This record gives sequence, structure tokens and C-alpha cells, in this order.
Amino acid sequence: MVDVSQHELVPEHTVLDEDVLEEVLTEYNIDRTDLPKIKRNDSALPDEAEIGDVIKIVRDSRTTDQAVVYRLVVE
Repeated sequence: MVDVSQHELVPEHTVLDEDVLEEVLTEYNIDRTDLPKIKRNDSALPDEAEIGDVIKIVRDSRTTDQAVVYRLVVE
């Protein structure tokens, strides 16, 4: 079976530490539940991701070199 999370076209997904998460939420003046959602069974998620975690996704971008987005893991 192929591990989709290791494919070269899948952007980097990392679980945010609570300290970093608080900085991000403060910077954008939002709550955790205001973030876009990602399902726990998404094959690109790291194995250690749990429901309620926030994932940082770093994608390649033609205009800004890299685009960073955040997603809340839901059931």
C-alpha cells in the first residue's frame, strides 16, 4: 500500500504546539473553531494528529514561494 502522506505532491502537514497555536490565534484574532476543518481520516495528516489539534500546512506557491494555512482536525 502507498503512504499518501509521503508523496512529493502532498504539502507538508505538521501538528502545531499549543504555544505556537496561541500566537497564531492571537495574530489573526480568531478562535480555534474559526479555522477551516480537516477530517481525522484525511490520509495526508500525520499519524500523531488527534481530533482538536491544529495542523499547519505549507504549500508551494507561485506568487509567494510558500503559502501557510491552518486546519482544525475534526471527526
